[in-house]
Amino acid sequence: KLQFLYLIAPAAMFRCICSSAAAARGAARVQFRTAGGMCPVHERLAAQSVWVPTAAAPKANFLPYVRTGDLVYVSGQIPRTEDGTVTKGVVGAGVELEAAREAARLTTVNLLSQIKAACGGDFAKVKKIVKVEGFVAAAAGFEAHPEVLNACSDLLVEAFGVEVGAHARFAVGVSSLPRGVPVEICCVFEMRA
Repeated sequence: KLQFLYLIAPAAMFRCICSSAAAARGAARVQFRTAGGMCPVHERLAAQSVWVPTAAAPKANFLPYVRTGDLVYVSGQIPRTEDGTVTKGVVGAGVELEAAREAARLTTVNLLSQIKAACGGDFAKVKKIVKVEGFVAAAAGFEAHPEVLNACSDLLVEAFGVEVGAHARFAVGVSSLPRGVPVEICCVFEMRA
């Protein structure tokens, strides 16, 4: 259950979104709104009840994203919540298709946080989502890898619209993924100059 609190400042409005439990702890996530309104990507995500958290720093010796020319390569993301909780399991052996789709959606939210960081917080700088690469930890005989990754593709198109969000993609099954997660996703996007 979400509670909304609006704080008015002279040049901007801040929308604080927090769960009932977080409100009890006094915690809130702040989403910036200019006087003219929210960025269209943020508006579309809010309509889907999606909050884009601050991008997580990598826990090893690699970069979360690399820009070369107009292309930005985002490192693989996993289904990890802001509090560090990781979704685990193997699809088709304890993890049902719908749960795997939810894990892919959460992973996409983490992709979005890295995209947002790469763009300096401005989703309008995204010219095109070029490619999504998805890995699904799946049991032998599981064949619905594309359906798992559809949750990612759908959210990207919902957020950016078809013209920017539609992309090339692959979805492959693997025997295991880091931290025992059911899905890992990376992407390439084009940034406006």
